[in-house]
Amino acid sequence: MDFLENTLKSNSKRGSIEVITGSMFSGKTEELLRRLRRAKIAGLKVEIFKPSLDKRYSENRVVSHDETSIPSTPVENPTAILLLSGDVNVVAIDEAQFFDNSLVDVCNYLADSGIRVIVTGLDMDFMGKPFGPIPSLLAVSEYITKVHAICIRCGSLAQYSYRKSDEEQVVVLGEKDKYEPLCRVCYNQALKE
Repeated sequence: MDFLENTLKSNSKRGSIEVITGSMFSGKTEELLRRLRRAKIAGLKVEIFKPSLDKRYSENRVVSHDETSIPSTPVENPTAILLLSGDVNVVAIDEAQFFDNSLVDVCNYLADSGIRVIVTGLDMDFMGKPFGPIPSLLAVSEYITKVHAICIRCGSLAQYSYRKSDEEQVVVLGEKDKYEPLCRVCYNQALKE
């Protein structure tokens, strides 16, 4: 058992916020699913939520890029999470960058109520700017895990989600057809192309 799991087990009556963040294709959802499997093995009651606008793989499942999945509840806004979470030990929220900043209050309320909250989301948008409520969640969380993809141009660690299309709106759903993970050097070079 690692340090985080020991700490969480010893504080099982205490809520907390964990944030798993990084670029696209970095394994955020895979890490979330790993933690949820372990929570279920421990006999904890888990509820998983995702934004209803994210229908890339499935309307009612959280799905990683390697196609591992778990049932989830799509919600329009963070307040719905409070209404639907019921009597649980763990609340997981995938693709949190698509929610508004009220998610921070919802996560704090859940954690203050003794619930372990696990959140995944992109820390930066395609322009390299802080994305949605993730920066504020990082500030109030007890545990932060930053995962990295591999830069498809040079093989270094990638922390940027470079958009290959010309669309200018911040939220554009897509996969490898629209985005590629890049390191800082390759991202800055791509912006000049």
